[in-house]
Amino acid sequence: MTAAAADGAWSYGQDGSASSQLTRFGYVPGSEADFERLYNASYSKILASLVVMLGDRAAAEDCAQDAFERAFKKWPTWQPIAPPEAWVHRIAVNVAVSYQRARSIREVDEVIRRIGLPVARDHDHHGDLATALAQLPAKQSAAIVLRHYHGYTNRTIAHALGIPEGTVASRIRGATARLRVMLA
Repeated sequence: MTAAAADGAWSYGQDGSASSQLTRFGYVPGSEADFERLYNASYSKILASLVVMLGDRAAAEDCAQDAFERAFKKWPTWQPIAPPEAWVHRIAVNVAVSYQRARSIREVDEVIRRIGLPVARDHDHHGDLATALAQLPAKQSAAIVLRHYHGYTNRTIAHALGIPEGTVASRIRGATARLRVMLA
């Protein structure tokens, strides 16, 4: 018996193989039956968390399914340092954050489509600026591009994105400060 088994972290079957490993949480990494049990036990909790986080049940269902698909692919490598439900929750939150980023980008595209493009400007000579903008957080990048590239007012941006005008100003200030450092 290993020290880890002695302190209750996990135990091994009679053959001592990794495939017979049973964790203290009652799951065997890589076992399809155990993953199905995990799915059945935790799906509704994870879905409820994502519905609250995203405010959209359909999007939450998509994210939950994506999270469980990713978890299933990584299931053989799951380490019993935390309950498997917490592990899948972390994956689900990461999927939801990625979804929100993509949704923000889609919303910016929709704002531009609704408001219309400003007069065309020559921005081809600003490669460093484009590179720096791509390194900003998505929300800051969206605010500064809408303000300075497209020329929209903070009020118009706030209305279009559904955020307070002060938040737009804050994001622009933050983006400007980061851009100064990056482009210095």
